[in-house]
Amino acid sequence: MNDEEIMRLALAEAQKAYDIDEVPIGAVVVKDGTVVGRGYNRRETGKNALYHAELAAIDEACRNLGGWRLWQCELFVTLEPCPMCAGAIINSRLKRIVYGCSDPKAGSVRSVINLFELPYNHKPEVVGGVLAEECSAMLSDFFRELRKRKKEAP
Repeated sequence: MNDEEIMRLALAEAQKAYDIDEVPIGAVVVKDGTVVGRGYNRRETGKNALYHAELAAIDEACRNLGGWRLWQCELFVTLEPCPMCAGAIINSRLKRIVYGCSDPKAGSVRSVINLFELPYNHKPEVVGGVLAEECSAMLSDFFRELRKRKKEAP
């Protein structure tokens, strides 16, 4: 599978979040072309700040592979990771991060700060902008619908 095909799997995870009125962010972890972890944003339904798509995908990958070091794996996520998720990427030793659209408010691999440039013990390769328009459109549609619902509420 190529990067766009795998990002479409992350978009399918984001759609799961969208379908339950969560901010639509999805992620997959891949090893040797095989998905070993999936996740989507569940912060509102789970009432937990830690329920980010990346953390769910990393957690599932660790469980499926039987260890916390994911040095042979790649993470695909629809939105540029935040500082918490960038920290989890460093700590899990993911070798490559591919994201869809940038996050000018909290993006921590390029937009606001690049945590991978700091002197941590691990620096993954980063590719941004894969299916960026589709990833961004899903987020824009979600927030447009949310604003409309709030405006129509009594």
